[in-house]
Amino acid sequence: MSGLTPFELEVARLIVQALELEDVAPEDIDPDAPLFGEGLGLDSLDALEIALAVSKTYGFQLRSDDADNTRIFASLRSLSAHIGENRTKG
Repeated sequence: MSGLTPFELEVARLIVQALELEDVAPEDIDPDAPLFGEGLGLDSLDALEIALAVSKTYGFQLRSDDADNTRIFASLRSLSAHIGENRTKG
């Protein structure tokens, strides 16, 4: 058991697909591990790709100038919670 909720697993699949992370299984992503630096090791370009995928899939924009981005993108769990609160579709 991965400890992911069904929606966290859905978002993990979106991240893996959007970033073409062929060596990462969505169910193996630790929901509380950092997405950037250690953890998944993503960078700012990856954040842009994730934001685009979220926009297409869930119908709202993750803005690069949002003061809460550090919190929003801290982990899969925090990103999933933010998407869940703000999505307009999906």
